[in-house]
Formats: sequence, structure tokens, C-alpha cells
Amino acid sequence: MSNWYLQNGKDSDVVVSTRVRLARNLQGFNFENRCTKLDKKNILSQIENIVPALGYGLRLLKLKDMDEITKQSLVEKNIISPDFANSSDESCAILINDEENICMMINEEDNIRMQVFGEGKAIEELMSLAIEIDQKLEKLVKYAYSEKYGYLTACPTNVGTGLRISVMVHLPGLAQTGNLNKVLHIVNNFGMNVRGVYGEGSQSMGDMYQISNNQTLGITEKEVVKNMKAITEKVVEQERIARKYLGKDTLRFEDKVYRAYGILTNARIISSNECIELLSDIKLGTDMGVIQELDDTKVKKLILYTKPANLQKYFGKIMDSNERDLKRAEAIKQIINN
Repeated sequence: MSNWYLQNGKDSDVVVSTRVRLARNLQGFNFENRCTKLDKKNILSQIENIVPALGYGLRLLKLKDMDEITKQSLVEKNIISPDFANSSDESCAILINDEENICMMINEEDNIRMQVFGEGKAIEELMSLAIEIDQKLEKLVKYAYSEKYGYLTACPTNVGTGLRISVMVHLPGLAQTGNLNKVLHIVNNFGMNVRGVYGEGSQSMGDMYQISNNQTLGITEKEVVKNMKAITEKVVEQERIARKYLGKDTLRFEDKVYRAYGILTNARIISSNECIELLSDIKLGTDMGVIQELDDTKVKKLILYTKPANLQKYFGKIMDSNERDLKRAEAIKQIINN
């Protein structure tokens, strides 16, 4: 069975993926920004000792033992953060399973950043899994917790539940009809953050955005789930309305998405940035039933394996940017024709 990021889920035409993250720190240790090297080493050792009891097929991988391409491939899958991948701290590690739908970052901004991932809109299902893992973990280690404030975290914006739910959404309809900023403004007014693909400070890529809650204190997990479900459903509804509007001008819409398909399938050299923009149109055309030559799985493979690090993983070799541009065109043809 393929990994979660190559599968489709509920509302996958708009909601690409869902992530539930819990920020946790261990009792008796300073937060990461004031943590000594010895403390970080002890935190890692404590986590390493409980891995067998935790289960879920998790294995511990130290960042210092991972090559740069592997780390960047995890960033491209949104499984670890760019800053974490670039850390030189020898006590940084991840707990991850083979399916890669569970990943804990150890000694990131917090001692533990526990994350679960799923395809499409899967807020409630992932929340249940995150709580299950969290309760099991809490029996094995002692969390830093305050009766007044809740779970204590390095950043004040995570104090309380420590919960961050994120949905990755593809919004080309709203972008092309000129309604994107209006909808994103409404999302912000409902107490949500809108970020680029790789989190805070990153840019949108191919009309992809992350929507997440920005309140963790004074609100329950159930309320966060309820609010995220409501705003996600609203965004999905508005994007589909925009797509119907685009589809009314059948000839112009078909011309746009097939032009993208033509360039992508016939190019001999293609850069990462150009590929991202073309794939946004191609995903839209496939989701709307215009491009019959592709299916959802192939589109997901194209999106993943044309990214720099995962492209190198695909071919099993290290490449400079010029060779990647050549090989990207080759990978596209292989995925489409396979």
C-alpha cells in the first residue's frame, strides 16, 4: 500500500492533506532555547528508551545520521520543518513509522513535536489518533503541565492544548476568479492562520495554502476541531463555486489546462518553479474531469517526485540543478506513461 501522501481522501480535490500536531515538553527540563547540550542529550536518551513500549512501528532516526537529501525529502513532504532539517544539533531526532503518517520531532522548538498526517480532510480521525498516542506517551514520560495554563510550551502561542491542526488546501479557482484574498481575509478573521506550503514565512506554491488554528489557550481540543471543520468546509464550498464559474467558459478553461499539460509532457528541460505552476493547473483540470489522461494518483506522484530532493530519491542519485531540470522532464514522462 502506498504512503498516505500518495492517496486520496475526503474532499481531496480541494483539501490535499491534514496534519494534527501536539507540542509537548518534559518535566524537569528547560525549553529548547535555554536547554543545554547535556539536557538535550538526556531528553533524547529518555525518548529513545521508551520507543519499544510506545509501539506504532516507530523507529528513532538521528538527524546527524541522515543525509541532506533524505532530510530535505521529508521537508518536501511537510513531515519535518525546514529549520529542524537544517539543525546541526546532534540531539535532534525523529520518531517515524514506515507509512510516515506518524512523526515526532525531538528537540525541535519543543522537546517533542508529535504529528499525525492524513490525506484529504481527516480532522476528526487524526485528532483521535493523536490523542491516543499522546495518552500512551504521557504514561511513559512526565509532561511539563500547569493546572492553570495547561501544557507548557517554548512559544506562548502554543500554551494550553499545544494543539495545531493544519489543512493544506489547493485554491486555484479562488485565485483565478480574483476572490482569493477576500476568502483568506475571512479565514483570518475567524482566528485562523493562513501560511505557505512550508509554514510560517514561506510562500504559497501552486495556489497551495496551509490553514491552521492560532488559539491554543482558553479553548478545548473539541472546540478547535469544530472550528477547523467549519472553516475548512466553508473554504471547500467557496473554491468549488469558483471552479464552477471557471468551467462555464469551457473552451478557455480547457485550453488553459491542456496548454499546461502539453508543456509538462513535452518539455525536455523544466525547472522546479515552472513545474509547480503547471501542476497546479493540471491538478485542477484532472479534478474537474477535463484532463482524462491522468488520475489522482499520478498527479500526486508528479507533485511529489518533481520536487528537488524527492526527484533525486526517485532516480537514486545526487544531481545539480541543471541535471535536475533535465531529469525532472524524464520523471514526468515516466510517471505519466507508467
